Amino acid sequence: MTDIAARWAELEERVARACAVVGRSAGEVAILAAVKTRPPEQVVEVLAAGARVLGHNRAQELAAVEPRVRELWPGGYETHFIGALQTNKVNQVLRHATCVQSVDRIELAGKLSAAACRLERTVEVFVEVNASGEPTKAGVAPEEALDLAGAVAALEGLRLRGLMTIGANSPDPGVVRAGFEEMSRLSAELVGRSATAGARELSMGMSGDLDLAVAAGATMVRVGTALFGPRPS
Repeated sequence: MTDIAARWAELEERVARACAVVGRSAGEVAILAAVKTRPPEQVVEVLAAGARVLGHNRAQELAAVEPRVRELWPGGYETHFIGALQTNKVNQVLRHATCVQSVDRIELAGKLSAAACRLERTVEVFVEVNASGEPTKAGVAPEEALDLAGAVAALEGLRLRGLMTIGANSPDPGVVRAGFEEMSRLSAELVGRSATAGARELSMGMSGDLDLAVAAGATMVRVGTALFGPRPS
């Protein structure tokens, strides 16, 4: 077993334990492999280990890596864009990505909608929320998230899957937990609205805080370091 395969198995066990603590099934939580800075060969290793959702942070890197991964890996998987997306990079990203998790403004959603219509396809999206309120983080404010989500869901060519956030940068688990619980509340309210009832997914939690995210209701966690080790400088 390779190091990546062993780490993938450990990660699956960790998610299963976190689910068991709160009475959830491990099948309720998907694991996205965050592959920033990783060469195609390592990306293929994590697919071989069992990953079926990949996440890229940079448009240029996505364009460079994804075609080679498709050549090397014959099986199916989803490719998500999880980083900040500039509107002038939309077309480049949609050549390769099946989902954009970082929609934080209606201008970006409109560009994605227009591109999806030109391509005659449906683009899946998440609305990114800055639940921690930290100025260094992207995302719409929590009090504006549901209105943005409703507007995004109404755009042609887009399918809203749910909400995404990055946990608070704090050593205090209580602070991190509070942000995730706020996201859970927003998700429940989003699903309670008829126009967005199908947007049930909640993408939150990374290597350091995924246990708290799962406890709060995450349906997808985004993991890089726990799979690949520290990123090269």
